[in-house]
Amino acid sequence: MDPVIIAPSIVSADHLCLRDQIQSCQEAGADWIHVDVMDGHFVPNLTMGPFMVRTYRRATTLPLDVHLMIEQPERYLEAFAEAGASHLTVHVETCPHLYRTLQHIKSLGCVAGVTLNPGTPVSSLEAVLHLADLVLIMSVNPGFSNQEFLPEAVERVRQARHLLDGEGSKAYLEVDGGVSPENVGALRGAGANAFVSAHSIFSDANGIADGIAGLRAGADRVPPAKVRRV
Repeated sequence: MDPVIIAPSIVSADHLCLRDQIQSCQEAGADWIHVDVMDGHFVPNLTMGPFMVRTYRRATTLPLDVHLMIEQPERYLEAFAEAGASHLTVHVETCPHLYRTLQHIKSLGCVAGVTLNPGTPVSSLEAVLHLADLVLIMSVNPGFSNQEFLPEAVERVRQARHLLDGEGSKAYLEVDGGVSPENVGALRGAGANAFVSAHSIFSDANGIADGIAGLRAGADRVPPAKVRRV
């Protein structure tokens, strides 16, 4: 199996001591820092823009995994890349020229990511899989942290893994939304290798390090494959 990548979502960090929280994630072995950018139009919430990404970049050497939950993301790609984004992930639903958008992200030197909402068929990714360096499966309806995990996401991850393997793609397969020690093993067993988590890390009763450790331990508990009887 591929190594497990843990990406704490900074949206749930304590912004009064943000540098300390980011550094705690890095010291605890986080692989990426996930940045949720929301515009209040595509999703019902507002978060940060390129200025805050620039601030995060100063606080860590980890890759910044920037998820653009915004309309017309192509207008802001250069600004986020210049601010220090390592990965730029856009939604199928917001990109009528998705092929061109992913090409643009790659031309900026960033990992090109593509994602889709829970109600969008996984098959909608097929035409651009050869361009994607990262595929993100949303396991909640995007917009807010600490939502209940949608269990059907496990099957959607499995479908995405099948498409990626068929393409011979080495893209990361990431999951975001309600990821916890209780479900991360099933997601890994379905083929995911990168996991975004907010509440399970930043709200862990014993601190950030224990939250990250709990996710890694959960990812090792991959349930046995079901045998189909004929």
